[in-house]
Amino acid sequence: KAGLLIDGDRRQSRQKNLTWVKGERGPNQLDDTSPKNLAGGRKRLAPGGGGGGAWLGGPVTASSEKFGVSAKDFGTEGNIAGEQTGTSIFDPVLTELIYSWFCPNGGTILDPFAGGSVRGIVAAYTGYKYTGIDLRPEQIAANEEQAQRIVPQNLPRWILGDSRNLKDLTSEACDLIFSCPPYFDLEVYSDDKQDLSNAGDYGTFLEAYRAIVAQCVFLLKPNRFACFCVGNMRDKQGFYHDFAGDTVQAFCDAGMQYYNEAVLVTAVGSLPIRIGAQFGKYRKLGKTHQNVLCFFKGDVKMIPEELGEVEVADLVSAYGEVA
Repeated sequence: KAGLLIDGDRRQSRQKNLTWVKGERGPNQLDDTSPKNLAGGRKRLAPGGGGGGAWLGGPVTASSEKFGVSAKDFGTEGNIAGEQTGTSIFDPVLTELIYSWFCPNGGTILDPFAGGSVRGIVAAYTGYKYTGIDLRPEQIAANEEQAQRIVPQNLPRWILGDSRNLKDLTSEACDLIFSCPPYFDLEVYSDDKQDLSNAGDYGTFLEAYRAIVAQCVFLLKPNRFACFCVGNMRDKQGFYHDFAGDTVQAFCDAGMQYYNEAVLVTAVGSLPIRIGAQFGKYRKLGKTHQNVLCFFKGDVKMIPEELGEVEVADLVSAYGEVA
C-alpha cells in the first residue's frame, strides 16, 4: 500500500493517498555519495545537496517539476541531516511499507535512533503514534517544526536523550520497533561524546548498541515485530564489521526470534566509476544495498489475529504481478 516511483511510473497509496516522487540529481547529489552508502571514507555532500524528491532536502528536480511535487511542498527541505550535515536521509517508501506490514493499525512505534523527521512524519501521516529518541536538540527542533507544518493533527513525539537510558525516557509499551542505527563511525552525527558514532572502537559501540536493543525489546508488546535497517561497514584497513550479524545476535539475545530479511537496494550512481581503482588494485567490491532485518516476539500463530492479513490483492493491483 505504499506509493512510489517504479520504472518511471508514479504509484500512489490507496489508503492514505501518499505519493512518493523520486528526484533526479546531479553527480554530486546521488544517493550513494552519502557517507553511509560509501564503504568507508568521509566524503560529504555539498551544502544543499541532500537530494530531490518529495521528502529529501534540496532543489526542485526534474521529476518533482513533472509531477508538481517538491521537498518544499512537503516542508522537509530544511532537514538537518540532509542539508546541514550531509548525512543520509531515510527511505520514506520503506518506512510506509514497514508500518503497514508489521504494525497494527494505529499502533505505537518506538525509534531509538530517530535522526531526521522521515520516520516520525510518515508514521503520523499514516495514522500511527510515534516516539523517537535523539541526542541532538537542533535535530529535534527541526523535526518538530516540520511536523507542525505537515501533520499538525497527529504530531510525532521526539524525546531529547540518550537511548542507553531508554528506561528513564519512556515507559510506554510499543507495537513496533523500527529504526536505522548509526553504522558505527561511517557517519558522525555530532560532536557529543554520548553519540554512538563517536564511540571510538567497534567493541565499545557494540556494547552500548546491544544495551539499547535490549531495552527496546523490553518495551515491545508480546506478538509484535521489530525491524532495523542496517549495513555492514569497513574498518580502516578495509575489513568488514559484521554489523548485520551483530544486530541479529543482539535481538536474539534480548529474547526475539529472527523472522525476515530483505535487501534494500540503493542507487548505484557513480559507484562503478569510484570502485574501479579499488577493485583493480585490492579486489574490493562496491556495496549498494542495506539489510532490513525483522524479528518477532511471541507466538507466530497470533500474527493474523493481532495484525490482520496483508491485502495481497491490493499489492498486485498497485505494482503488478511478479514473474
